[in-house]
Parts: sequence; structure tokens; C-alpha cells
Amino acid sequence: MNDTNRAGKQRAAVLGTGQTHHRAKRPDVSMAGLCREAIDRAMADAKVEWKDIDAVVIATPDHWHAKMAMEAINAGKDVYLEKPMTHTIDEAKQLVAIMKETKRIVQIGSQTTSAANWRETRKLIADGAIGDIIMSQGSYHRNSKADWLDPYDPVEPNAGPDGKGDDYVDWKTWLGSAPKRPWDPNRFFHFRRFWDYSGGIATDLFFHVAAPINVCWGEAQFPYKVMAAGGLYTFQPTDMHCEMPATFHLLAEYPKGHSLVLSSTMANAQYIPGLIRGHKGSVIMVEQGGFEDGTDHIILRPERSTIDDAYKAKFGDSEKIIPVERTNMDAAHMTNFLDCMRSRKKPICDVEIGCRSVTVCHLGNLAYWNHRRLRWDPAKEEFVGDKEANQWLDRPKRGPWKV
Repeated sequence: MNDTNRAGKQRAAVLGTGQTHHRAKRPDVSMAGLCREAIDRAMADAKVEWKDIDAVVIATPDHWHAKMAMEAINAGKDVYLEKPMTHTIDEAKQLVAIMKETKRIVQIGSQTTSAANWRETRKLIADGAIGDIIMSQGSYHRNSKADWLDPYDPVEPNAGPDGKGDDYVDWKTWLGSAPKRPWDPNRFFHFRRFWDYSGGIATDLFFHVAAPINVCWGEAQFPYKVMAAGGLYTFQPTDMHCEMPATFHLLAEYPKGHSLVLSSTMANAQYIPGLIRGHKGSVIMVEQGGFEDGTDHIILRPERSTIDDAYKAKFGDSEKIIPVERTNMDAAHMTNFLDCMRSRKKPICDVEIGCRSVTVCHLGNLAYWNHRRLRWDPAKEEFVGDKEANQWLDRPKRGPWKV
């Protein structure tokens, strides 16, 4: 943190849009702008220079995340980086390396991980309440009328490269390293529907499930085998201006002897309970299934056929509802980042958790699009004996925006 701040405040610049800036409303924090131009104006009004900025909050489309984060870190800033952390596997690996080298504080913006139920689940698992982990499951479901993002992100008809004032879009800069294309309002306002800028359900929604589950395990882990399936099914791509599957399922196996099952559809709102199964019991972290909805309890459900007297003496032999504190996850997550800026302690969702969570999501996408079961080497962070697949670790990038 910059100790020369005259008001004793942490100063953060917000790059992008959305509601991230609302999460930092604290008397000891001042925020500047929602895009570079707005930041420049706000900083000029406040007589603040870039050297006085302590942190950068990045809430842009995914294809800009790694470039902005690495430049901010190299400039000596701490970073709050919205999920899904990066647009490619190689970018995630680079970001972990640069964080370790510079010792900057980097919080990945999966606010869900700041809820209390994951930490309580982690304690139960570490204490032996479910025995060896067998499998974890989670889901993310919605029911949309028109397409998988309806009714989010409406198109502004006057916006574009020819727009005036706030309607002006610097399309060339917005595209950045992505392939050059003519102006397309659907790509700008609905970027999560297109592979050039997003990873769809896997990176946008599954990250909110994979990251908390990694927290519960007590150790963030890479998978070694990933499969995926899905499709548009109900929705038609010609009507949607969408390249993404609207129903997506991911199955991953882990070297420690357990598996992960993630399921999502944008055409039905019925969730699957979020839980972790073991040989001796299960912990249900979110009974209603909504990882982002929060909860005031978790459930320990013993497997009566396998538990012994020692287990019964410690945990009992019947289902137990365990109260947990229900928190404002958004506020708690940003507060944790700001506190870690001062203490220099590791944040709740650091780059190690972020890297392992986004990697399994990216691997699911690659398995889906290439119709293959993929084998991953967690130590080398590359595909096993597969030169073709190793070309998918990153994407071609244009011009000066390369990472």
C-alpha cells in the first residue's frame, strides 16, 4: 500500500463496468472511474496521479483480464480481478508466476468464496467427518425466455464507433488482442456469448462453483482428466447471436482419487444440491443448490453402513444441521481484498485457487469443442503426450495487446 496517501485512504482505479465499484464503499477507500477515460477525469479532479493508486479493480470482458492484471502488477499495484481470472490456461499460469515474483496481492472476484459455509465445510472434511472424498457436485441453472443471457445486458441502439458522447465505443481498442471484426453490438453488449471474448457457461458460471469447492477441499487442485457434453437444445443460434452451449456438463477426475461433476442449463431453473460425498458421509454446502444465493446452514449426513463407534462418538450417526453465518458475500470479498492490501496476507480467493478453478473450466470447454476426453499433467500444466492439444493452451493475439 502507498503510505503517502494524505487522507490515509486506499485508492483504487476501476477498469471496466458492472457493480464491482459498489463493493468497495468504505470510508478508508476512494474509487476512481469505471473506465480509463473516467478514471483520468476523476483523478484529475481529485489531483491524484497514477503513482498514488494502490490497487486496480478489473471488471472488463475476459479477453482483457490477463493483459490489464499483469501490467498493473508490474506497475506495483495490487489487483482485484473479476472471475474467471483469465481467458486462457496459459494466461492463468503466467499470472500465478508474476504474482509469486512480485508478491502483489491478487484477489480473484468470485465473491461466493467469501461465504462462511465453505470454510465450515473445509473444517468438517479436515476433521474426518466424511472420510476420503469421493466426489463433489454443483450446478448453475436459470430459465431464460429468449436465450441463455435473457434478460441481461440489453443492446443500446445508439452505441457504437459512430456514437456521440457516452454512446461512443472505441471498438478497435475494445477488441484488443481478439480477432479483428466489424462493429457488432451483440458482441459488445453480449460478449459472454462469443468465444473470442469469453468461455461461456464454463468460465462465467462454473467458476462460481469450482472455486468454492476448491476452498472446501482444503487444497486447490488441478484435475488430470476432463470430459464435457452439452448443446443449445431449446435455443436456436440464428435467433440468439450466440456461439455457446446453453446446456453444459463437465466431469473431471483428480489425482487424489475423487471426481467433480458440474451441471448447468439456461433452460430450466431447478438446481442440483451442492455437496461433497465421502466414504463415511456427505456435506451438503448449499441445500437449495444456488452457490451464489448464500445459506444459513450446512448439513452433515453420515453413511450409517460404514461408520464405526469412534465416528459415532465424534459426529453422531444421524443427519446434523450446522448453522453458519450468512454474510453479504460481495462486501465481504472486497473487504478481504482491502484488508489483505494492508496486512499483505493471502486473500480468500488467491491466484492459486483461481488458476486451478479456471483451468478445469477451460479444460471443459476444450473437451467440448474438440469432442475429446483430455488428459492433463498437473505438475507440468500441459496436456499429456498431446502436441495438438498443447496448442490450445493460449489463443493467437493481435498487435500490441499480446500478453
